Amino acid sequence: MSLGLVETSTLTIEDGIRLQSRATLRPVTVAYEIYGELNAQRDNAILVCHALSGGAHAAGCHPDATKPGWWDVMIGPGKAFDTRRYCVISSNVLGSCYGTTGPASIDPRSAQPYGSRFPVITIADIVNVQRVLLDRLGIDSLLAVAGGSMGGMQALQWAVSYPERVRGVIAIATTARHSAQQIAFDEVARRAITSDPAWNSGDYYGSRRPADGLAVARMLGHITYLSDQGMADKFGRRRCALAGDARDAPRVSTHAARAADRPPDFEVERYLHHQGQSFVRRFDANSLICLTKAMDYFDLAEGRGSLADAFTPSRARFLLLSFSSDWLYPPRQLEEVAEAIRESRRGCGVCGVASREIPSTCGHDAFLLEHAQQAPLIASFLDLCATRSVPGGTCGVHGRTSRSA
Repeated sequence: MSLGLVETSTLTIEDGIRLQSRATLRPVTVAYEIYGELNAQRDNAILVCHALSGGAHAAGCHPDATKPGWWDVMIGPGKAFDTRRYCVISSNVLGSCYGTTGPASIDPRSAQPYGSRFPVITIADIVNVQRVLLDRLGIDSLLAVAGGSMGGMQALQWAVSYPERVRGVIAIATTARHSAQQIAFDEVARRAITSDPAWNSGDYYGSRRPADGLAVARMLGHITYLSDQGMADKFGRRRCALAGDARDAPRVSTHAARAADRPPDFEVERYLHHQGQSFVRRFDANSLICLTKAMDYFDLAEGRGSLADAFTPSRARFLLLSFSSDWLYPPRQLEEVAEAIRESRRGCGVCGVASREIPSTCGHDAFLLEHAQQAPLIASFLDLCATRSVPGGTCGVHGRTSRSA
């Protein structure tokens, strides 16, 4: 069943947010959507957190959107996040460009977009803004917080920053810290943007945007989101059709630059060009730089001794889902999280964590595509969270490859 038409609301935090950098960002506007209703006890709220280029529109149809929300197949009546039982909240993250304060927002001190003056933010700052939003909505605790990729980082951060407010954590295709390789990919994407002649140190609003650089950054991102097998299955070495006919031989040019400016030869090239151009139309280059930096700085163990120490205050249940072909966020990274949680609870007789590696050829994008495999696991986990106020007993989320203490 569909949620039908939904609407986006905004809330302005007039006194602003104190950031980890010790700067204060004031005011902060947050865009959010709510699906379902709070029960009388106000204990059925679930926060879903989006990935890098997502937004508050997670489900249903919005008058200003051309397609349903980014997790529409998972949120709604009778779905994994069943809105007949749960109140699901989705907010746009700090630093984005979809209604929440970010680099493209107007700085009240100058009446101009923040641009290069937008402060450095972290995943903890993003979660702090969500916490204030929930305070203003009168929600003191969450049945669960869930998300994939950057959304999964937010879910894990919630368990560490506000352990007393979270009963369940669903972290999908994510990590507790970026590896050197993950940081390296982000830096190449950022460099593509800052090397664009239109970059202007980030103060390009009102003039030509660094569209070429942003498109290349997105093309690189999409390569990391897919898998070798998935790309082979989807594209192979198929050539693009030209004027309705299959192209049997490559075009030859005696000038490399002229060849590079010509239309793509291969279907995979055309796919990447399309993804780059469509991203330019909907996203802001400064936001990509801001949010990839936040992900690179993310390290739950930093300043807490160890990853196990970071999770020690949390009594939440955890469901950790990874995908076999995800080489951007490989399964071993979430297994490290699972082991740290188990270590933090050693000797207490509580399980509270289940990790599962789901077979898939979809690469990192599997967290948005493998709905049939994720939905029953998530629904079962939420059932468990709803029937037990604190972790106890066995986990109850099982499968051939499940690993639970």
